[in-house]
Amino acid sequence: MSTTTGSVPTGTAGPTASAILARLDRLPASRHIWTMVTLLSLGGMFEFYDLFMTGYVVPGLVKAGLLTGISIGMFSGPALFVAATFFGLFIGTFVFGFVADKYGRRAIFTFSMLAYCAATLIMAFQTSGVGVCLWRMIAGIGIGVELVTIDTYVAELVPKHMRGRAFAFNQCVQFSVVPVVAFLSYMLVPNRPLGIDGWRWVVAIGAIGALFVWFLRRAIPESPRWLLNHGRLAEAETVTAHIEAAVLADRGGVALPPPSSHDVEDLSARGSFAEIWQPPYRTRTIMLMVFQFFQTFGFYGFAAWVPTLIARQLGINLGASLQYGFIIALANPFGPLLAMSFADRIERKWQLVGSAVCIAIFGVLFSQQSTMPLLILFGVLITLANNVLSYSFHSYQSELFPTRVRARAVGFTYSFSRISTVFASFIIAWFFAHFNGTTGVFGLIAFAMLMVVLSIGIFGPRTRNLELEKISH
Repeated sequence: MSTTTGSVPTGTAGPTASAILARLDRLPASRHIWTMVTLLSLGGMFEFYDLFMTGYVVPGLVKAGLLTGISIGMFSGPALFVAATFFGLFIGTFVFGFVADKYGRRAIFTFSMLAYCAATLIMAFQTSGVGVCLWRMIAGIGIGVELVTIDTYVAELVPKHMRGRAFAFNQCVQFSVVPVVAFLSYMLVPNRPLGIDGWRWVVAIGAIGALFVWFLRRAIPESPRWLLNHGRLAEAETVTAHIEAAVLADRGGVALPPPSSHDVEDLSARGSFAEIWQPPYRTRTIMLMVFQFFQTFGFYGFAAWVPTLIARQLGINLGASLQYGFIIALANPFGPLLAMSFADRIERKWQLVGSAVCIAIFGVLFSQQSTMPLLILFGVLITLANNVLSYSFHSYQSELFPTRVRARAVGFTYSFSRISTVFASFIIAWFFAHFNGTTGVFGLIAFAMLMVVLSIGIFGPRTRNLELEKISH
């Protein structure tokens, strides 16, 4: 492929590019590095707010009569609203995943944030079900682009020795908003503050909050790796020097570690969709397509169905099960927080395999319980395992492709999780109805996790503590 190794030059720009990349990867994990990761994570937090808001505002939309009598094909009512969300995410990742490769991480990061904020705010003022679903889909496109851009951005900005911890922290911040949106929905959706439907408040808060985060994130620089791949070596040097100066200040003037030799991609190469189907990327692309299609059954399948599953297991009403579901949701930020202790110590692919095995085992045990404390215990364990799976795959998928096609490849493979989520609820509902309720659901999830284990365990390359340019060989 179009890659050179060590500090061997690529044309006349090779030594400069190699030196810049070496200087970035030798940086210690200082306050400035973590500040950049935090700002990126705050943006992702509102993407997660918007994403998880879907299920919580549906009762308010139903109560307002906005989802009554509308249908498109097999989707109607609440299912149409959910499908619009994930179809928008599919378009954002599948169709527009390439834009961050073409126009830059920083520009698309900003534009997609503004686009989804505007669409979400417009949705909050819609008076028809069709209008709500249409603008929900448009917002989903922006969210899809943003999620892909965040993954590529984090991977390219942080040094190789802390990529795992950076992604774990990123996910911890993002998942911390799940209990927040659950609480806001609990307080607002059933009511009409100032005479305005509560669901509109929940939607508007997410859009306005995201605008505030966009203002803070203006300080994040463009990815030096993207600048190098677009021939903007002087700008890449300037950004790198600025980051080095900030890290040096964090260390009180203590000298930075010396850079070593570093791989560098062929800067004359221009990425294309066809490239991800060429060796060695073809195997990685297919592996991630299979992984993404099946991982959603464990992640969104459990998260979306937990109140129903608890109600079935305990024989209680759905209202009481929502309370237990909220308790389980509180565990969301702690999975990635736990992962920070081993994120850069254990090979990424084995973290994925291990978390998938745990989801399957804890799920089967969950399905056999009939008491509330044990159901909550295994529900929390499933949630923690799901969040470790989430953090590790967001990191892993962004490491497997070169800078010139990173966003494009991540967007394409990630889109398979978006489209499978649209149908996962219908498949899970069918298993719930025809295969002994919760036992059948977790049998399906265990099979999906087996597919995850086989795809990643057999075909996944190692990435821990390796230069991005070395992994992309």
